[in-house]
Amino acid sequence: MKSIRVAGVAIAAGIALTACSQPVEAGAAAVVGQDRISSSALNQEVRAYSAALERAKINPSQLGVPLNQFVLQRMVTEARFQQLSAKYQVAISEAEVDTALKNPGQMQTPEMNLLAKGLDPADPRGFIRAELGVYKIIDQLGGANNQQAMQKIQEEFNSIRVAFNPRYGTYDGQQQTFVDTGRFGKLTSVQQQPQQPPQG
Repeated sequence: MKSIRVAGVAIAAGIALTACSQPVEAGAAAVVGQDRISSSALNQEVRAYSAALERAKINPSQLGVPLNQFVLQRMVTEARFQQLSAKYQVAISEAEVDTALKNPGQMQTPEMNLLAKGLDPADPRGFIRAELGVYKIIDQLGGANNQQAMQKIQEEFNSIRVAFNPRYGTYDGQQQTFVDTGRFGKLTSVQQQPQQPPQG
């Protein structure tokens, strides 16, 4: 069985995923800014990701959290990245996405890198495009080694409000964990690992 050291989906650059406690409309898994992630869309993504893990012979228990929480957090991060890219009018070419998809990051293969981000390798382009957009914004602000740039992108990221549907667990933004003492049992956490911007 292959081993996957799961990377948190809250960016590379050290952006923390925080959430507010506003109510979530019926049928929504989360609301990100003005965007709604439906429960049906989440279920579809979970099925696809679960099948991708099975094809790669990876046990979902290696994620450290329930599958739907892991995928939902990735979908929320993607929505925030997309909104930031739109705000800064960042354009990412198909060639840039193609190059990023070949990058194994800190994993053994590009496929494992995508799986570690919570992505089905058969359909990763939306997230990768959004992630590259945020890397470009960071570069515009002064680069990943610039403390003011990183503070600015953190503020921009956190300004996009998020509300999770409590049926998936209670999200603790400070600890970057889903907490649910009932449905999911004990405290669960997503491992957060810094990733490096794709080279290319």
